[in-house]
Amino acid sequence: MTRVDFHSKVQDKILYSCRLIRKARTANCQILVLSEDAEQASQLNQALWSFSASDFLPHVMLADPLSTQTPIIITTAFDRALPHHDVLINLSQRLPENFTQFSRVIEVVSQHEDDADSARQRFRLYQQQGIKPSHIVAAS
Repeated sequence: MTRVDFHSKVQDKILYSCRLIRKARTANCQILVLSEDAEQASQLNQALWSFSASDFLPHVMLADPLSTQTPIIITTAFDRALPHHDVLINLSQRLPENFTQFSRVIEVVSQHEDDADSARQRFRLYQQQGIKPSHIVAAS
């Protein structure tokens, strides 16, 4: 069964995601990041290049021909076959399609009320699917 973790009250979703991605890569996980939109995907793409001087976090967009060989993939939609199903980091305000394909889903929720409201709704939807999500409040 898919493990679902909510990380709430996140001040900066991009920076927080970079940290999560680095930690997951240290554990040799492959990661797919679902962004809210193209702008957020672009911001994450840029941040991953400059996040750490000592860590190389290889990543591409899902449409890139190298996506099948790259451990970190960024997308705004599951509009094609996914090359791996290890960890899904959801930055969007929607329930990810086919989330049960993934071993783990991490929901990153900002401090904004609209983001928190949609996260509460997703939390209930996961529960309706028989999943018991955990909840972690991000450190300030």
